[in-house]
Amino acid sequence: MTSTSLSQPPAPQPAPWKPQFLHHMTCMQSPEFVFSTLSRAPKGSFPPFLPRARYCIFRGFWGELRSHEANSAELNEEIFGSDLLTFTTDCRMEKVGEICDGGSFGGGVGAGAGGGGPCEAVWWVREEMVQWRVKGVAFVVGGKEDGEMRSVKKEVGKWMRVLKDEGKENWSWEKEVTAHFGNLSPGMRGSFSGPPPGQPVDKPYDDKFHPVGDKVHDLNDPVARENFRVVIIKPETVESVDLSDPIKARRQLYRFDDGTGEWSHQELWP
Repeated sequence: MTSTSLSQPPAPQPAPWKPQFLHHMTCMQSPEFVFSTLSRAPKGSFPPFLPRARYCIFRGFWGELRSHEANSAELNEEIFGSDLLTFTTDCRMEKVGEICDGGSFGGGVGAGAGGGGPCEAVWWVREEMVQWRVKGVAFVVGGKEDGEMRSVKKEVGKWMRVLKDEGKENWSWEKEVTAHFGNLSPGMRGSFSGPPPGQPVDKPYDDKFHPVGDKVHDLNDPVARENFRVVIIKPETVESVDLSDPIKARRQLYRFDDGTGEWSHQELWP
C-alpha cells in the first residue's frame, strides 16, 4: 500500500472540497445522505440495469475515524489520511450485492469484501442551503481475510495518504473496521445480529440470530461481526451547489485525476 514502485499511482493530493464538506456535515443534525447504486434487471429486461436508492449515514473518512466517548475499541494511530467517504451496512443487504456485482472485485450479498461498482451519494444540507453530490465507485470491507479482501485493500490503499512513516506497519484494517463497529450504539450493533433483512417474518430463521431490538455490547460479537461491513466510497467527481443566495448561487465542480493524483476545479452556474 505504501510502495514507492514506479507502477504505483501518484499519491493523492488533499481534496480542496473536503474542509467545507466536513464543516457542512457538522451543521447537519444527522449527516444522512441518499446512496444510489445500479441493480441488474430481470433477465431479458430493458434496460439491463435499474437504479436503487436508500438513505445512509456518513461515518467519516477512511483512516481518519474519530471515536465516540462510549466506544471502547482501540483506535489506529493517525498514520493515514484519505478523501474516501464511509458508511456502515449489513453484508446481507442488497446494496452490497449491487456494489460488488457492478465492480471488478467479486463478492456479493453476504460476501466478505468486494466492490468497485459505480455509485452516487447526495446530501441536502438544509441548514446551509447547500447540496453535495459525490460520484464514484464503492468498496466493501470487513469479514474474514480472504483473496477478495486483500484485493480490495490493495486497491483502496492507492488513495490513502501516508501522514507519517513511523508506525505504519502496525496500522490495521481490522482495527479500523472494529472501531467503526464500536462507534455505533448497542442497539444499532444489535441490528447486525438480527434476522435476515427482507425475509418474511412468518418464515423461520436460524436460532443464532438475535430477536429484533436486541442490544450488542461485545465489539467482537460473532454473529453481528459476521454481518457488519464498512462501505468506502472513492470519489471521482464532487459537486456542491450553494443556494443560500439566489443572486450568488453557484455550482462548484471538482474532478479527480488518477493519473496525477490531483483535483481540478470549475465554477459553474447552478
